[in-house]
Amino acid sequence: MSEDALNALATEAGLEIHWTDVAGKNHTVPPETLRQVLGALGFTAGSAAQIAQSRAALAEQHRTLPPLITAWSGETITVGGYTLTAPEAPGYHHIAIGDEERTLAVAPPRAFGIADPSGARLAGVSVQLYGLRGGHTAGFGDFAALADFAAEAAMRGMDAIAISPTHALFAAAPAHISPYSPSSRAFLNPLYADTELAGVIGAQDDGVDGLIDWPRAGAEKFAALHHAHDSFRATGNKDEFRAFCAEGGERLTHHAWFETLDAHFRAQNFPSWRSWPQLYRDASGPAVSEFVRAHQENVDFHLFLQFLTAKSATAAQTRARNAGMKIGLIADIATGIDPAGSEAWSAPDDVLMGLSIGAPPDYFNRAGQGWGLTALSPTALRRNGFAGFLAMLRAGMSHAGGVRIDHAMGLMRLWVIPEGEKPTEGVYLRYPLEDLLRLTVLESHRHRAIVIGEDLGTVPHGYRDRLAHRGIAGMQVLWFERHGEMFIAPRHWRSDALAMTTTHDLPTVAGWWRGRDIDWRTEIAAATQEHVQSERHARDHDRRALWSALEQAGCAEGPPPPPDAPEPAVEGALAFVGGTGSHLALAAIEDLLALPEQPNLPGTIDEHPNWRRRLPPGDAFAAPGAERRAEIFVRARRSS
Repeated sequence: MSEDALNALATEAGLEIHWTDVAGKNHTVPPETLRQVLGALGFTAGSAAQIAQSRAALAEQHRTLPPLITAWSGETITVGGYTLTAPEAPGYHHIAIGDEERTLAVAPPRAFGIADPSGARLAGVSVQLYGLRGGHTAGFGDFAALADFAAEAAMRGMDAIAISPTHALFAAAPAHISPYSPSSRAFLNPLYADTELAGVIGAQDDGVDGLIDWPRAGAEKFAALHHAHDSFRATGNKDEFRAFCAEGGERLTHHAWFETLDAHFRAQNFPSWRSWPQLYRDASGPAVSEFVRAHQENVDFHLFLQFLTAKSATAAQTRARNAGMKIGLIADIATGIDPAGSEAWSAPDDVLMGLSIGAPPDYFNRAGQGWGLTALSPTALRRNGFAGFLAMLRAGMSHAGGVRIDHAMGLMRLWVIPEGEKPTEGVYLRYPLEDLLRLTVLESHRHRAIVIGEDLGTVPHGYRDRLAHRGIAGMQVLWFERHGEMFIAPRHWRSDALAMTTTHDLPTVAGWWRGRDIDWRTEIAAATQEHVQSERHARDHDRRALWSALEQAGCAEGPPPPPDAPEPAVEGALAFVGGTGSHLALAAIEDLLALPEQPNLPGTIDEHPNWRRRLPPGDAFAAPGAERRAEIFVRARRSS
């Protein structure tokens, strides 16, 4: 078998047979990895004949006119041998190409912008939605709590609230809590619904300090949601509900079917649809139709949950904007989906079944990363008119003033790994970047929503400039903005990228100053004393470097505080990030409260209480020092 033919097929199918790691070292993907990934993509490559057949099939796909064609406003493109010039007006246009009708998506040159027309540098705060206090849920935060928090934040001069993902997880699996491992990105997590919008008085905050007990709290919330459903059936606006279901269409219906089936089969110890009896794995099959007819009340309940949760999200955004926020909520869109979830069951041909996504080895993860997630197939995206991608974007933008796209490099390529293999046995799979950029920019304008692309980590050369050219903001985090050992002065931060004190995956300022992240890694990894001492020595050096940068920027004075007294460093960091030239800067709520613990510790599951931390009881801005820190941050944004 010719290796050249295999490589040619792999390249035509979108695989990068050569890649460069973070250290600049070149790699060639082994033939066996190429065959495995090609097979998962539907292109068999076990023999010369199979490779020839796969190449012919791929060529035929490329000759077929896709149902959706994209272009920039006024751009001249060639499709299927026809040359056409796109209209100047952005939008979705019906066109004729030869004897066939297609949809042309025309995007404006840039996404809806962050920059305020007045030239003001906007301030915002990032929060983990579940960690908020108040609202109408006892054990965790909900959209009602978010609405109240937004009003309070707006009074302190904040114009945006970036929240953790609110994608649908698994209603029947309360222990599945990672917001970045969703069942579907087209729908919402009903645990965050505000039951009072269905006429049911919600529970009061239980006031309990500490960690969320998700199984208990989730069970209590679902009991309240059943009560809300009963109330709605008796007195609710049925026309509004029917209109919501009609707009959601088959995608929404299938999600409700999945939730009903998932609950049924999990009770029989089948944790994934891929382990269900074969007849129920096909969403369009007669067995599924018969099952849902027999369980229509359960299906209606899950349809109602999406209806109520969407209303709750919209109410929170409306409250934020009415309180004076220029942006309001910034929703977070996860990189992939759980292969055991609704999205994969509803349309398995649309996702990379048999492949998981992750990252190749780098300085921080020598063995690479496997995230246990799958993603939309680039071949299927073209075939089905980018339906899954558009559903994901619209779900994020429909109830927010902006979206953050996690691992934005996934618009260009993803590291895919055959199921069961190590992350090192992967390959980059290319995505139709220009199509995805056009659709993202177009939907941004249609929803008047800003777009932020998470571009941290290993980023292809020129990629940040390409995003910025289209109005998609990058991200700058304090810990990474350095030249060698020195922290970059605020005046040198990019204006077209979001400025942040930290993220959910990184230490808070107080935690970093204390070395709390080192404590956790030491405890979990059982590191040697020598290694621990080396890390702590490096942190001492970094503290001095940060304090020096804070002093030079006029954000701190005097000697650096000791590790166990981080408050001056926290306030200095808030002023430092607030003073950058970025159009928008976010302070993590943990930094406004000077909390030492971070929401998530990457690389852990049960070793660290990921996605379980609540904010201290009471109004966040009434906590000691919180008002002052918020004022420091906002004042730095307003100063010249």
